[in-house]
Amino acid sequence: MSAKIVMVASGKGGTGKSTLSVLLGSRLAAAGSKVLLIELDSGLRSVDIISGVYGKTVYDIADVLSGRCEGAKAVVESPLYPHLSVISAPYEWGGTVQPEALNKLLEKMSPFFDWVLVDTAAGLGAPFKAALSVSETVLLVLTPDPVTLRDGHIAADEAFAAGAKQVRLVLNRVGPGSFGGAVRDLDECIDTVGAQLIAVVPESSQLQVCAAKGQALPADTQAFRAVDNLARRLLGQRVPLAVWG
Repeated sequence: MSAKIVMVASGKGGTGKSTLSVLLGSRLAAAGSKVLLIELDSGLRSVDIISGVYGKTVYDIADVLSGRCEGAKAVVESPLYPHLSVISAPYEWGGTVQPEALNKLLEKMSPFFDWVLVDTAAGLGAPFKAALSVSETVLLVLTPDPVTLRDGHIAADEAFAAGAKQVRLVLNRVGPGSFGGAVRDLDECIDTVGAQLIAVVPESSQLQVCAAKGQALPADTQAFRAVDNLARRLLGQRVPLAVWG
């Protein structure tokens, strides 16, 4: 078994990338897959809270990439989502994510998982480039505003230039007031970014509360169903695209 590696990225921070990474990992796991989520966003660590492993981690990705411990020692299973495992980012780290070190880690870990999700830091720095060097698929998690979409276009160009096989747009936090003003419609988002749309996830105050408190998102919410559809599409199922809200 060798895992499929998916990079979850955004050109700009604050798009809900880490929350979506955890929820997507949970839905892939619920479909019967073993999933590892690696967080590279050092200094802005949040995956541990969102996935419910806060206080349970001993080692983090900095320990692994610097050689202080083996990857398996940093893996913590989520108590909220069965079959989802996490390697958290450090609270602070003065080092740089090197592609060679990340690739070495994935060579060792991927035989034990079906999917590896790499949650990168915002922007196009070292974590983005390292994740891009090992990923087959890039998910750009963006919100429907001009600045974020423009930055997403730059990130998409970088991914295509690096030879990424698939670059897909996940439009997040879409609500009734998202279109008609600074951004005209969904088509404008797709055209601006220049990547194929794979999911539209609605704005959800309940999702934000659950993420902040380390609680599982209820299955009867629109955001849950939207991310479940995204997971099913990644698994190769034909699921009609729904615009929620």
